[in-house]
Amino acid sequence: MMAALLNVDNLQVAFRGPRGEVPAVRGVSFSLGREKLGIVGESGSGKSTIGRAILRLLPDSARVTADRLTFEGQDLLGLSPRALRNLRGRHITMVMQDPRYSLNPVLPVGDQIAETLRVHGAGGRGRELYRKVLDILEAVQIRDPERVYRAYPHELSGGMGQRAMIAMMLIADPRLLIADEPTSALDVTVRRQILSILDDLVSRRGMGLILISHDLNLVAGFCDRVLILYAGRVVEEIEARNLHACRHPYSRGLLASLPRLEQPVGELATLQRDPAWLDGPVYRFGEEVSR
Repeated sequence: MMAALLNVDNLQVAFRGPRGEVPAVRGVSFSLGREKLGIVGESGSGKSTIGRAILRLLPDSARVTADRLTFEGQDLLGLSPRALRNLRGRHITMVMQDPRYSLNPVLPVGDQIAETLRVHGAGGRGRELYRKVLDILEAVQIRDPERVYRAYPHELSGGMGQRAMIAMMLIADPRLLIADEPTSALDVTVRRQILSILDDLVSRRGMGLILISHDLNLVAGFCDRVLILYAGRVVEEIEARNLHACRHPYSRGLLASLPRLEQPVGELATLQRDPAWLDGPVYRFGEEVSR
């Protein structure tokens, strides 16, 4: 069996405030190989916090602990700032939700992508570096890479900007990609194109991918496994193809809340919540397990 790229065991994140600490992630555990893992939950459930905790991108007000948080055997919580800088962008990268807020508005897109290679010393110079940027832009199916290289972020559509962001995250050939709601601001057609690009790149490069999303349909059709979060705690882990057979009441509620074509107009399912679920049973691949 191939060793896991990422191991997360009992990850806890709490934010300090004027009235004490507020828990955001409660004892999350999972491992990731060269596969696609979906993390699903409502807004505020802790999905993005998990991704940022892995890369140690949370503010100083966050307290992050774990029994184990390792990437290819490296203790991510024990890395020095210099080692972290080498890790981010080179070995683990994160695609944010909206490229308008992730790309520098005053620099051409191509220069920003090339900067990733310059920082990590992973690229050449001059014409060689320029060619590498054009190659990665072509890999994410940008038809006119030379124009996009010279363009500024505001000159790109949402889908084109997201492709440029993916190119920037992949140019240094990372082994783990964390995609935080990468298609939520895109229309259905462009969303499918972006997911197809990610699927193809992950398969060809043998990478691991964490897809953070609130869209169960999207995750079910794209990922291999799914973690379902409720108030910062994993309540169910299940194979994506079996998502329709989930057992936790919160998971079933999320599925039932999805709009359907045959649903009467004006009738929407209500998503129930229960604080007892924080200490209740957890389901793993259809079986109830103890915490």
